[in-house]
This record gives sequence, C-alpha cells and structure tokens, in this order.
Amino acid sequence: MENKFQYRHEWKHEINMADMIAIRQRMRAVAKPDPHAKGGKYLIRSLYFDNLEDKALKEKIDGVDRREKWRVRFYNMDPSAVIHLEKKSRRNGLGAKFSATLTQEEAQKLVDGDYGWMMEERGTKKETSLVREFYSRILSQGLRPKVIVDYTREPFIFPAGNVRVTLDYDIRTGLYCTDFLNKDCVTVPAADAPILLEVKWDAYLPTIIQDAVQLPNRRAEAFSKYAQCRIYG
Repeated sequence: MENKFQYRHEWKHEINMADMIAIRQRMRAVAKPDPHAKGGKYLIRSLYFDNLEDKALKEKIDGVDRREKWRVRFYNMDPSAVIHLEKKSRRNGLGAKFSATLTQEEAQKLVDGDYGWMMEERGTKKETSLVREFYSRILSQGLRPKVIVDYTREPFIFPAGNVRVTLDYDIRTGLYCTDFLNKDCVTVPAADAPILLEVKWDAYLPTIIQDAVQLPNRRAEAFSKYAQCRIYG
C-alpha cells in the first residue's frame, strides 16, 4: 500500500495573528482556496487512537523517524456528509496519508469498541486493506480512542508541485470525551496552542509559494495537534 510516490514534503511553522493575516493575503493573491472550504475555511473534528502505553504520542515526542498514527475525521460538525478513517505515516522526514470512508454507524462502533465489521469487504481494495490494517493494529497493539481534536482550517492549493498551504487555529481538546459524533461533547482550548502554518508538496515547492510563506524569525517546527491536545492527560 505504501509506496515512495505517496510520500510528501511537509513544513510546519508556529505563527501569530499578524503572521496569519500576512500569509492569508499573500496566498489569496497567488493560490486558490480549497473548493471544499465554505467561506474559505472549515471546521475539522478528529478522534485519535493510541495504545495504553501511548506509543504514537511517545514516538512523536521522541522524534522517531518511522512512525504512524490513526484517526477518524469529519468536517463542519456534520458527520452525515463524510467520515474518513486516516492513517498518517512518517518515513525519512516525509509524510503520507491513507484514507477510507466510514459510515456514521461504523465510526460509532469504533468509539464503542465494536470491531467485528472491520474484516468485511468494502467498495475498493485500498479501503478494505486500510480498514483491515487498522483492525490488526487494534488487536496487536491495543489501539483505543484517546482524544478529540477540533480546529479551524483555512486551506489553499497550488497545482504546480501539488502544493497545499493551510492555516490552522482555535485548536481544542475533548479532554476525556471520545464520543466524537456527539455534538454535545465539550471541547476546551488546548492550553496555549499556536496558530499553525502547514505547507505540503510533492517533488518540488515552487518559488512563488516559497516567497509567499516566508516569515522573518520563523523556522520549521515539529508541532503535533494530537500531542498538544493530550496535554491534560
């Protein structure tokens, strides 16, 4: 499933409000907003999984080169639209994301600890393979729901280099609530979480985008929304 052509370069920068306003203006001038964004932005809710020893969290903090994390995600607080199971992998400083579509019933079963359905055939071989791989991780590593992560994203796209630039802010944590389909599940600000600029691209990053995202006194950071939202436990 994982081949080298699926892995992408990624920069992350912690920025402030003034930086975000400047980057937003520049990106509007050189790139296009993601067509899926409503009014230029959307809300993301993710439920992250980890084991009892917090394997994914510790590997992220320790900077382990080869690692993976699993999450379920939907948008704009509307699980009736689309829900994705996602696996994010890191290899040699590059990242890749693999995705399968879930129904609301399947997502709720994951929260409830009901996994028998995961060996069934799905619409495509790739989705079947990914769901079964997640099932094997649940059995072998004891993965369980850990924390809800909410945030607002402003995405921009640039065709050359398959570039995606995002501004993420208002990062919130669900504390000990993992019933992520429940709209009444309370989330709170994730401590002093920053505004995050992310830049992702394939083989090359066009100069026009490099110039647009340049900020003085900023350098790439290994920031993790999942780790930030685990700050309370």
